[in-house]
Amino acid sequence: MSAAATSHVSRIPFPHRPSTDPKARRDVLTGWGRYPLAECDLYRPEKLAELQAIIARNSASLIPRGAGRAYGDAALNDQNRVVNLARLNRMLAFDAGTGVLRAEAGVTIAEIIDVFMPRGFFPPVTPGTRFVTLGGSLAADVHGKNHHRASSLAAHVTNLDLMLASGEIRRCSREENADLFRATVGGMGLTGIILELELKLKPIPSAWIEGELIRTANLDQAFDAFERADKQYDYSVAWIDCAGGRSRLGRCAINAGNFAERKALWPRAAQEPYRIAPRFPLAVPFDLPALALNSFTVNGFNAFYYAMNRPALHRFFDWRWFFYPLDSIRNWNRIYGRRGFVQYQCVWPLAESRAGLIETLEAISRSRRGSPLTVLKKFGEQDGLLSFPMPGYTLAVDFPVADGLFEFLDELDQMVLKRGGRVYLAKDARMRPEVLRAMYTNLSRWQSIKAKADPENRFSSSLSRRLGIDPE
Repeated sequence: MSAAATSHVSRIPFPHRPSTDPKARRDVLTGWGRYPLAECDLYRPEKLAELQAIIARNSASLIPRGAGRAYGDAALNDQNRVVNLARLNRMLAFDAGTGVLRAEAGVTIAEIIDVFMPRGFFPPVTPGTRFVTLGGSLAADVHGKNHHRASSLAAHVTNLDLMLASGEIRRCSREENADLFRATVGGMGLTGIILELELKLKPIPSAWIEGELIRTANLDQAFDAFERADKQYDYSVAWIDCAGGRSRLGRCAINAGNFAERKALWPRAAQEPYRIAPRFPLAVPFDLPALALNSFTVNGFNAFYYAMNRPALHRFFDWRWFFYPLDSIRNWNRIYGRRGFVQYQCVWPLAESRAGLIETLEAISRSRRGSPLTVLKKFGEQDGLLSFPMPGYTLAVDFPVADGLFEFLDELDQMVLKRGGRVYLAKDARMRPEVLRAMYTNLSRWQSIKAKADPENRFSSSLSRRLGIDPE
């Protein structure tokens, strides 16, 4: 931070933890989708010196891991080493004048909200769960419901400190080590370990979202509603029916809004604009049987959800419900059963989005593999060599792992690819290497930067080997 801002800087206290010798524990890990499983040597360092010792200890490959919320195998390293950064989670400094927070990579978005929402600040970009670390979020270059206006998380990061395989620490930004910065954001942890970063938080007038719920009967109405909402609101997201036939194809319930001004709130809320009464989360206590999700239950849920979401103007949303509806259900990934699930998230360029959505939704409907948890959002401009978003529309669908699923998803890949789209690496668990190379046209440029930063390819993961991302 600049000297001029020093007077605004406040230190955020965090509990001190005693140091321990960095020893590995053999463990079976998985992502949030619970597929695939990987047996790894897991480290949990508490100090920078411990992390340096882990990197220097041997030449076996290593991948950093945050809260384990990547869906597939991005933070897995089967038969190799994984370093969990959750204990490197100090908030280091905050400038109240600029909203700039400096924090270690293990700090979660939930912790940022707990500390800074009462002060009138919110993360500038947040994915659909707050239980993710800053390091993992930046490695995936996460996006949120405001991408059409605010781009991805990396757009709000001024710099980061990266530990290379040599143990050297480099400051990276758009001005300093710029190529390495662009390769690290969205680079899935493969260029090195993000130690800490500087993030500009968003000032907010209250903890409430004021907006509207828009219900559409088909895809044409949905596109019109998104175009209107995105000119008026910072945030927008849609639940979309992916299991209905042609008569219901693309029917949506769109939530759109902005943080509510204090003067718009009712008197009691206006007195404490950043306070919302806590809610007790529900929980899925066990794995549901495979038969629980079928075409009948999915269609039934979709019909019920669509009917319950009645259009409403000037609706006030609890921030937790608006941004993180699934965080209110602990272990919700158990609804897909013991075999786990794959979230398929793709994006099409704007000119191809309508045709791509129709083609994909029709294929999903025919397959009878649809899920009730299907999301549609609009993206804006994007930078980053391996960052996922592009201007256009993105669809995210959960699929329970079942016989024939991966062959079906290969078919979806080809539909997306032919229209110039791509699939999100942070959600992937099964894409083919040749599809990746066709979708991510900056891959060779990224590989050249990676080779300079990590010439012995010490940072590697189950995902990078499966997809052939590692430089040859």
